[in-house]
Amino acid sequence: MKKIALTLTMLLGSLSASNALAFDGDAEAGKAKAATCAACHGPDGNAPVNIYPKIAGQHADYIYKQLKEFKLGMTSGGKEGRMDPVMSGMAMPLSDQDMKDLSAYFASLTMSAGTTPEDVVEVGKKLYMAGDAERGIPSCAACHGPRGNGTSLAKFPKISFQHPEYIKAQLEKFRDGSRNNDMNGMMRDIAKKLTDKDIEVLSKYLGGLH
Repeated sequence: MKKIALTLTMLLGSLSASNALAFDGDAEAGKAKAATCAACHGPDGNAPVNIYPKIAGQHADYIYKQLKEFKLGMTSGGKEGRMDPVMSGMAMPLSDQDMKDLSAYFASLTMSAGTTPEDVVEVGKKLYMAGDAERGIPSCAACHGPRGNGTSLAKFPKISFQHPEYIKAQLEKFRDGSRNNDMNGMMRDIAKKLTDKDIEVLSKYLGGLH
């Protein structure tokens, strides 16, 4: 918990410097380059298959970061970045400007709304908003915001309205360490403390985020 609090403090202290770096992606150019993305993420960035993430309306900075790390995962043989058998291959031929343009394009779109099953609202809201101090689990809202919109400057992603199946898979990957591109291991530290039930509830709760 102390490690996470310290990380957040350092991060917030550096945001003013980060803000000076303008994101220079071209959404129109990105639209022209996005044809191959539609197969998995849909023509409007709202993936029709729930194992793939919705990327419409996601922060451009976050999309750009992931694309860079998917490419790094391939070029480093999985030793660095984020390795995925599909996305690492897709990112490999992209130039840095391609990544910025695609990121700007998908960020300009609107993420489709999701739903939250009524039976997880109460428990999910408590865990998301307050965490669990006894188990050392911080509030999810501390980084992702009360509405799950995240923040572009800190590169915390929008997670509300995301496919529950995709969120569940990512939390499990953070927990077992197979995904390790989170800043300072923050998500891995948190996910290790989550039970299967916690992950199921949070994933479903975020689908609609009441």
